[in-house]
Amino acid sequence: MFITGQSTPPMRYTKAECLVAFEQSDWFGRLDKRAHLIARTVLQRDDGFDARRLAVAGAYRLLSNDSFDWRDVLEPHVRCTMQRMAQEKLVLCLQVTTELNFNGQTIESLGPLGYEAQRGMYLHPTYAVSTQRESLGLLDAWMWAREPKNAQGIRPGVTESVRWVEGYERLPKRAPDLPGTRLMQVGDRESDMLGLMLRAQALDWPVDLLVRSQHDRLLPDATRLWARVQACDSLGEIEFTMGARPGHKARVVKQELRVKRMCLSTEGDSGLMMTCLIANEMGAPKGEERVCWRLLTNREIGTLAEAIELIDWYRARWEIEICFHVLKNGCRVEALQLASMPRIERALALFMVVSRRIAHLMRKGRTCPDLPAELFFDEDEIKVAYVLTKKALPTKPPTLNDVVRRLAMLGGFLARKGDGEPGVKTIWIGLQRIMDCVAGLRFVRDSEAESFSSVTEQRVKKASDLGAKHSHSSGYGAHLQRRAGVFWRDEWA
Repeated sequence: MFITGQSTPPMRYTKAECLVAFEQSDWFGRLDKRAHLIARTVLQRDDGFDARRLAVAGAYRLLSNDSFDWRDVLEPHVRCTMQRMAQEKLVLCLQVTTELNFNGQTIESLGPLGYEAQRGMYLHPTYAVSTQRESLGLLDAWMWAREPKNAQGIRPGVTESVRWVEGYERLPKRAPDLPGTRLMQVGDRESDMLGLMLRAQALDWPVDLLVRSQHDRLLPDATRLWARVQACDSLGEIEFTMGARPGHKARVVKQELRVKRMCLSTEGDSGLMMTCLIANEMGAPKGEERVCWRLLTNREIGTLAEAIELIDWYRARWEIEICFHVLKNGCRVEALQLASMPRIERALALFMVVSRRIAHLMRKGRTCPDLPAELFFDEDEIKVAYVLTKKALPTKPPTLNDVVRRLAMLGGFLARKGDGEPGVKTIWIGLQRIMDCVAGLRFVRDSEAESFSSVTEQRVKKASDLGAKHSHSSGYGAHLQRRAGVFWRDEWA
């Protein structure tokens, strides 16, 4: 249910219909309801906005309303994200930049992408997850379009790398609301910037930092960073399963770990001290690229367990890539045909919440498989999932994992013994089928209820008229009214 005017989130998880709605949004009344309708329709259809099933005029009025911006759309979700974060001791704040290609569309204020001829914009969100990779929600986002290069080949405007520094600076501002939670910003190679590390040190490291090293830096003693670490003794080994990727099967990865803490720069009062962890794969299969990660963090690493923990946290960065996968391929945001950047930004804020919800459902189905399915789905949705997969309803309340697997089967998941757990793509396709069938079921049920009500009223009226003609029996008319109501109720039951 889409709740208006409620400041705290419910203790129970929302039902499946709420998987596509904002959380406790209380910003502008009717706009709240319109946003709910748009979000629900996005999930029901795999082609994003569907003019045949959505009140298009209302949707476009919402996205064209200049009385609010995308931050207002995202703010209710951020409040709920903060409350989920407060229950964790450590939260990983994942950041990465993705480009959205709107090439060929006539949208105002778009800019060039990787190639100057392409048109589009960039999105840089902060996505909070637990150390067990459970999605907690979005905290904020950067959205912008590049300016074209000038005649000298220089791009004017603010340097794009500043988004990493500002993203870090925003996190400590949330600390008063999270007294028992430590935050760690996690970034890919794009975030390997000396300016970001120096700024974090100047703030006295209010938020931990974990970045993948891109530059083999020249150290103050004229040696190279990576060579210094490689010369250290091995701390130990780690083994994990790397998931399947396009063109690559899932496989076991075994890495050797080396760690060294050193001064990267003499800038600042005491120099910039960082820990470098290098994880080199051993015995990579023929034809597969060796997995080598070079990580930088402000944290000190003294044991193998601490090094393995850091690797696990970096691997959690894949969760934001899953969210982008749903955003682009499930919600199909790059197919949006809106006239201006502000409208695109409002739509993206809405769809990011939708994407996070689907990713959260997938992860919960894996990490908490025995949770009752009724915490996430209502009775109709559970029944439809079993009916469409031609499986009898269980005598006991079904678990979340069982229902998620059944709706994923509707999306193409084969559920064979060696197939593992379903991914987000089969889940979102299955959800679309479930939502369509439930909508049809409820329409039929409502139609039958209306027909029953209409027929009953007609019969009761007829009985009343008949009773009036037989006034010699004082209780006869009331008796006929009762009998007419009971008969038609039983017949339609």
